[in-house]
Amino acid sequence: MWRGVAASIGICFVVACGLNSGPPGGTKVSIPRLTFVLPAAWQQVPPISNMRAAQAVIPGPGGPAEMSVFYFGAGQGGDVNANLERWTSQVASAPGEAPRHEAFENAGLRVSWVDVSGTFNPGPMGMGPPTPQPGSRLFGAVIEGDGGPWFFKVVGPEATLEPQRDAFVAMLRSATPRDK
Repeated sequence: MWRGVAASIGICFVVACGLNSGPPGGTKVSIPRLTFVLPAAWQQVPPISNMRAAQAVIPGPGGPAEMSVFYFGAGQGGDVNANLERWTSQVASAPGEAPRHEAFENAGLRVSWVDVSGTFNPGPMGMGPPTPQPGSRLFGAVIEGDGGPWFFKVVGPEATLEPQRDAFVAMLRSATPRDK
């Protein structure tokens, strides 16, 4: 009997640890002066423009979402808050909903990020969707460190991105600086 109880506890421990793990098992991505690990379910794809350092598709129940990573060179790309506010302004939040801003430090890097839900709107100069997209979500992050900053933007259906929030944060926590 005790052997069965011990086995059950062991299985629960393994399952619980597996559910709380970050992106291990995902793809390691190296961009100029930074590496990070994509969550296992995210699919790295070739960037669609030379402005993007990396790109991924995030499958999910609401349809695919997209992650883009931008790197413009050391000290380039603008102020952290200006970028977070620009991204936030692309999504009209529902009444009573406010963007969630968070920040942390890890591996000598400072990470500032925002999570906003609502209607993703067309942007200037053809940026963003061609028509307003209600039921959207955006995660935007700026990683600062030696050789940075790096800019991460994820946009897609709320139903797809809601369960990916922790995976996004785990990916940001996996970021480490690297030599040129």
